[in-house]
Amino acid sequence: MEIKFEYTRKRSEFGRPCSFSDRLAEVTVDIPPDPSLADDFIPQDPVDFAVQEGPVMAVHEVNTERAQVSIQGVNHVEGGWPKHIDPKNSELTTRYREEVEREDVYTRSVQHLGSLVEHCIRQNNAIDIYEEYFEEEEEEEVEDEHPSAKTINVLRDLQTDLSWLICPPQRDPNTTKRMATRLSWHPDANRAVAVAYCSLDFQDSRKDLSFDSYIWDLENPYSPELTLKPSSPVVTLEYNSKDWHHLLGGCYNGQIVYWDTRKGGLPVEMTPMELSHRDPVYGACWLPSRTGTECFSGSTDGQVLWWDIRKMSQPSEKLILDISREDQLKNALGAISLDFSPAMPTKFLVGTEQGTIISCNRDAKTPPEKIANIFSGHIGAVYRVTRNPFFPKVFLSVGDWTARIWTEELMDSSSIMETKYHTPYLLDTCWSPVKPAVFFTAKSDGTLDVWDFLFHQKEPSLSLKVSNDPLVSLCSQDNGRIIGCGTRLGTVSLLEISPGLCTLRKNEKTLTSTMFEREARREKVLQDKYRERLLREQERARAQPEEQDDPQELFKQARADFFSIIKAERQRRGQED
Repeated sequence: MEIKFEYTRKRSEFGRPCSFSDRLAEVTVDIPPDPSLADDFIPQDPVDFAVQEGPVMAVHEVNTERAQVSIQGVNHVEGGWPKHIDPKNSELTTRYREEVEREDVYTRSVQHLGSLVEHCIRQNNAIDIYEEYFEEEEEEEVEDEHPSAKTINVLRDLQTDLSWLICPPQRDPNTTKRMATRLSWHPDANRAVAVAYCSLDFQDSRKDLSFDSYIWDLENPYSPELTLKPSSPVVTLEYNSKDWHHLLGGCYNGQIVYWDTRKGGLPVEMTPMELSHRDPVYGACWLPSRTGTECFSGSTDGQVLWWDIRKMSQPSEKLILDISREDQLKNALGAISLDFSPAMPTKFLVGTEQGTIISCNRDAKTPPEKIANIFSGHIGAVYRVTRNPFFPKVFLSVGDWTARIWTEELMDSSSIMETKYHTPYLLDTCWSPVKPAVFFTAKSDGTLDVWDFLFHQKEPSLSLKVSNDPLVSLCSQDNGRIIGCGTRLGTVSLLEISPGLCTLRKNEKTLTSTMFEREARREKVLQDKYRERLLREQERARAQPEEQDDPQELFKQARADFFSIIKAERQRRGQED
């Protein structure tokens, strides 16, 4: 075998001649003896040590039929040379030796990989207890089984508050805790979640109250990926689905800000105070424009403003939420929730503090005409309103103690479906993006309810105690597998939904559509009967005006009866005395 020497050099030195030289041995490390350790020395006899600097090479010799081959440190040829190869032909023998060596190396590699694969199989021999092995048979044979009866898997919820997942154990990283008022998932495979932190308590003057909000990366949950530093606490945050780096925020002081996450945590631009909202901005949404730079916002000051982030010096359009259609700001209703669906690009929904839901049409010519429909039914503020992702004309709202489902096909009517009245308040809701009849509600006692109207209309299909603090925000991923819950103390919980609640089953969309149409017809029949009864009462009142008593006469008669009863009671007591 030839003696080979391998060396490395820079690419710029390729082609230059190599220069080798001999030099004497050098002492690299010198450790002098320590006399103080002599007493601890234990002599051993005999003592034999072998030291070798280079690797130990083996010499293999194989006797063949015609020649003897010696290969040092490499594989050897077994079984002799083939008869068709002349050992004296160096070219043929070299080629045959390389083929044998290549086959031997391949065989050893396959054997090594086989052992590794066997080891991995033994280490990962686990069974997924939630895997559905016979989906088609289950749909055909067990049609009445409730698919949402499987429990929710609390994925990564290592603590009750789940701050273990997306932030250090202190929940909100700041000492002074704030609400997690809004969650927004990153459009790129939901790899991150933006959380708006703000205290909505009236005149909250606590010291060290931070204005920061955070973006959390699910791969690194122990520290925020980016800290957003606005001039005022952020109430709402929304990712731009067209440009993933743009993030829109509505502030507590009424300003609209946007960030470019590539440029850091400081806002790129914000609206001027004198032209912004006068109250906190509870809703801000991106619009599907060609440039991807248009958005609009709603606030409790009764205004809806349209903006373009390329020019935020003034709003491009304004709408006053005056349901009397007089376009007067003093009569406007405060917007506390906002919803926009790309499926209906000219319409949007506004939930107000007074319990009214306003359906608006941006393409109308005059501001009064932009207020298309008005839906009344809630006693308190409408904390969230959201359209069904499969049926955009159907939308869901939560307020006071109920959640209600409405349809825009019935003008100025009540809801077609509603939940029972709960003891705690309902503070947020969201539809399942993959199942048309499933939605989630968050309650003030820290409970998450899962509703599936195809199976239960009066009770939730599943209730889960997520936290001891009120749940104030909900947001589901696009695939419906993970749902985020924000609490009053700034804790964000991520829950994985079981496959039965995030898998669209056969004919489910058709059944849901049929159910909505049936309830809409029922509500329309009840509405028509109510109107007929009012007309009959009005006609009866017009036909018999003389039989009606004068209200003043009724009042005088009641007053006389009241004093006569008092006089009689005094006389009775006087006689007894």
